[in-house]
Amino acid sequence: MKITDILNKIGNNSKSSQKEIASTSHKKRQSVLKICANNIKGNIKNIIDANKQDVDDAKKSNLRASYIDRLRLDPERILGIVKSLDEISELPDPLNRKLAEWQRPNGLKISRKPTPLGVLGIIFESRPNVTVDAAGLSIKSGNSVILRCGSDSYNSCKILTEIIRNSLKDCQLSPNIVQLVPSKNREAVDHMLKMSGIIDVIIPRGGKSLVEKVQKHSTVPVFSHLEGICHVYVDKYADFEKSYSVVVNGKMRRTGICGATETLLVNSQIANEFLPSMYDKLNSQGCEVVGDKFVKSIIPDINLATDEDWSTEYLSPKISIKIVKDIYEAIEHIDKFGTDHTEAIMTENKNNADIFTNSVDSAIVMVNASTQFADGGEFGLGAEIGISTGKLHARGPVGAEQLTSFKYVVHGNGQIRP
Repeated sequence: MKITDILNKIGNNSKSSQKEIASTSHKKRQSVLKICANNIKGNIKNIIDANKQDVDDAKKSNLRASYIDRLRLDPERILGIVKSLDEISELPDPLNRKLAEWQRPNGLKISRKPTPLGVLGIIFESRPNVTVDAAGLSIKSGNSVILRCGSDSYNSCKILTEIIRNSLKDCQLSPNIVQLVPSKNREAVDHMLKMSGIIDVIIPRGGKSLVEKVQKHSTVPVFSHLEGICHVYVDKYADFEKSYSVVVNGKMRRTGICGATETLLVNSQIANEFLPSMYDKLNSQGCEVVGDKFVKSIIPDINLATDEDWSTEYLSPKISIKIVKDIYEAIEHIDKFGTDHTEAIMTENKNNADIFTNSVDSAIVMVNASTQFADGGEFGLGAEIGISTGKLHARGPVGAEQLTSFKYVVHGNGQIRP
């Protein structure tokens, strides 16, 4: 059977099963998620065995270390996935509530209530945990989901999907609420992008080339972010010790994620005092540092940053540093080179914090906190399918609530319009 025929069948199954999960009570949706969590916990060995095939293949293909890190599952990470599902299950119901309610002079009672988006198409690359996050959030929000994982993570995603589908069956629900595209063929992505009328929204999660392709070719609405070039600005009123800790964590905790700090901006009035220790702390962690000529005059051992550095998402232990004269030059630099993802300011001055948060037009703006908190789980959303940097519908971490739209319900008593 052609992949297009397979996808059309998957799409039709997904569309019909979506009505089933949308009409399921919140209590039952919670129960499904808890059973999924328990079944994943009970299959840790099998999951690790499947993941080992993917990791071994990635090593044979000489994929970079940061990519393999995103691909790898171990008991601790699997238990993190289980915890995420438990947290999603305990979130408030995103559906059965009223967003607003009012009555018109003619007696019409109008309310606005959430509705699921419908059929989600999630296209992702190396992270197997996206399988579970996407399925969990879809079930929670009454959506069905079609998953298309990268070829490098196929074995891991396949076993996780099978566990979730069996859990749905255990709850007397259609397993087609969650489906994995059974092909590594890239033609599958091309066809998914044209499945308007079946898929209601596409969410890509992966590298720049994938997201660019989806944004360019999809006839289905898209939630996405292209890159995560995240900045930290150290203000002249910053606490140095806090700043050292936040910058090192933002850069080095996990270098291969979209919330990693890529550029450090430092106020010129504190640069001479602040930068030597900052460099020592980054260097001791194995981080390569490049900087402008003013930074190099303070830290001679570094290489000069090129124009390309300011617009590069390294996803590796490397950071670029620029000295700016004030907060306004920092904001100007972010406006020019940022990607509307996550920016942070280190300052003890409330006025400067307010200037920064009001002026920086990114999905997430931090004050005195690591950019690595740009994550749905850390926001209390249980998990996220991704970060959206667009300005329509969803912005920032895309959790269960962001996977709903709304409709108006109008109650009358025989009113007619004059």
